[in-house]
Amino acid sequence: MALERLMPGDVGVVVRMALGDALEGRLRCFGLVPGTRVQCRYLSPDGSLTALELRGTVIALRTRDLKGIRVVRE
Repeated sequence: MALERLMPGDVGVVVRMALGDALEGRLRCFGLVPGTRVQCRYLSPDGSLTALELRGTVIALRTRDLKGIRVVRE
């Protein structure tokens, strides 16, 4: 399933990333790579931003960018 489908409190493990090189490179700097456990922490009221916790850090990303990241729910 796409990472964008996780709701606050849900946890998933990244299995595949299919993003543009620039965005994928930036996310790898945060440690978002296949095998990473992520938890959805917050969705903005309009649904445009999603806060994710991974490796002890919370990052906020545009929800539309999460469509290219596949996870399995834990």
